[in-house]
Amino acid sequence: MPPFHLAFPVRSLAEARAFYGTLLGCPEGRSSHTWVDFDFHGHQLVAHLAPDECAHAATNRVDGDAIPVRHFGLVLPMDEWKALAEKLRAAGVAFLVEPHIRFQGQTGEQATMFFLDPSGNAVEMKAFADPGQLFAR
Repeated sequence: MPPFHLAFPVRSLAEARAFYGTLLGCPEGRSSHTWVDFDFHGHQLVAHLAPDECAHAATNRVDGDAIPVRHFGLVLPMDEWKALAEKLRAAGVAFLVEPHIRFQGQTGEQATMFFLDPSGNAVEMKAFADPGQLFAR
């Protein structure tokens, strides 16, 4: 699978480095005084310094939760998802959507959690007990 690339605004590169680099464990790649690359499990995230572009996203209801329309994230193996949920809880990260199982007993059943980075970008981490459900209809 080719790596995905996503560029997004942040209000502070130091905050982005602490959040993506230190907390989420994403190795840092190239950088300048206005942007920094992160290795997001083999995908390229580029945090661009653009504080005026950071804003709260609208939400839609999904299985009873208010989900930020603008968000990104990963589909992790279930054991990694559980470990990350515990790591984030221990770090005091406030969840927009607490870690839980969504669509329980239905097609597409998945573990999910949503949280914000320090610039207000919404991140979703999810996992499937059955990875074959990722694109199931």
